[in-house]
Amino acid sequence: MNKGRFTVISAPSGAGKTTICRRLQEAHPDWRFSVSATTRRRRAHETNGADYTFLSDEQFDAYVDGDKFIEWEWVHGHRYGTLHTTLQSARDAGHALLLDVDVKGGVNIKREYPEDTIAIFVVPPNLDVLQQRLRGRGTEEEAVIQTRLARVQEELSYQDEFDHVVVNDDLDQAVREIETIIMGDS
Repeated sequence: MNKGRFTVISAPSGAGKTTICRRLQEAHPDWRFSVSATTRRRRAHETNGADYTFLSDEQFDAYVDGDKFIEWEWVHGHRYGTLHTTLQSARDAGHALLLDVDVKGGVNIKREYPEDTIAIFVVPPNLDVLQQRLRGRGTEEEAVIQTRLARVQEELSYQDEFDHVVVNDDLDQAVREIETIIMGDS
């Protein structure tokens, strides 16, 4: 990945974007990862500042009021956002940056930095697989899973605004395909 280049990975919930990003980071430790801010509760396996920056609603409000986000969105009852400083710091330092963001956030970043951004949309092979993945995580109640599933069609409608669409039917193959896209676009 070129220095100063942003790679946005977006997908409907459960399509595998976070797992793909982790695999890419393992293979390329020099690729920086953009840590999003969120108002959602921290899951047991997550670390504040590494997986997300966990903020209270009041803190998030202050960041919004201070125009600190390049993008932020309500997703499944919580807010998520990417800080302007995260992208600007990476760009100024010449670091390649990998971003795991929701679909609308990915579109916003691509619009703000069109020459510096590779936008990749990950889709599941079908909705049945997506449902199995969401339930298989065991991290959310059924009502939350239903909320996530209700949003899938809207999220899928954005895929034409991305540079590439990758079907995550086989995780290893999807990671290799995305890695090839990133290295080829660099």
